[in-house]
Amino acid sequence: MSLLEVNGLSVAFVQYVRGFRQKQVQALHGLSLSIDAGEIVAVVGSSGSGKSLLAHAILGILPANARVSGTLRLDREELTAERQQALRGREIALVPQSVQYLDPLMRVGRQVRDAVRTGGDPAAVQRDVFERYRLKPETSSKFPFQLSGGMARRVLVSTATVSGARLVIADEPTPGLDAAVVREALGRFRELADEGCGVMLISHDIESALTVADRVAVLYAGSVVEIARAGDFTGAGEQLRHPYTQALWRALPQNGFVPIAGSQPPADALPAGCAFAPRCGLADAACTGGQPGERELHGGIVRCFHAS
Repeated sequence: MSLLEVNGLSVAFVQYVRGFRQKQVQALHGLSLSIDAGEIVAVVGSSGSGKSLLAHAILGILPANARVSGTLRLDREELTAERQQALRGREIALVPQSVQYLDPLMRVGRQVRDAVRTGGDPAAVQRDVFERYRLKPETSSKFPFQLSGGMARRVLVSTATVSGARLVIADEPTPGLDAAVVREALGRFRELADEGCGVMLISHDIESALTVADRVAVLYAGSVVEIARAGDFTGAGEQLRHPYTQALWRALPQNGFVPIAGSQPPADALPAGCAFAPRCGLADAACTGGQPGERELHGGIVRCFHAS
């Protein structure tokens, strides 16, 4: 049974141009995915594809000018604004992308202790998690400005992992961390999933994400273009369904470091039809004339006219 269900999620932002004239810029387009209890779903894609926006929509922390449609459900119950507020930081925990989410006026040890929802002595839990993430005991008494970027990220991961949340959303949790700490942090997310938690792992680092993920959702220009099993990322990408996913995989150094021409279009300048068509070698009149629908294929989901 799915812990989190996202169905047809669209997010637009109202902007003012030329004085009081308004326009809406669509940033997410009918996005759907699910996360089961005990599962890690990695959400990957280039900057601006909508990964963090998806996380903020689930948490209910979008800015006031956002217009949201579609449905979000946790345990089959709709995530209304009131329920999002009640569950945020409790049932749903965020490991944010920016270390600025730490309270600059509170010592970091207290911030982690205040987040403990797993039972037991909060001080003992905090000491244990700091030891796990190689934070020295004296780190507890420091303020965020006294930490390096890598140390601050480890504190953020610590805060989420002691929260007892049933859904953890990790938004780029590992930049600035050395390889050993990256493995430790990702391994902790795997442990949380094995204990029954659902984890959304947002990352640019496909290679690292694949070491712990069960499935991978690939975003491009605000849409999910493919959801694949982690095991489909192998060889030259023959088991992957969408040309963009294949291009991401083949762009990794160990897979040939093959670039593709062009760049992802901005949200306010999307082409007609498939957003990836201008960069796709398979594109034809069907691709530029309409949006491909979502369909199941080889145990995954894809939006592409040519996937087979």
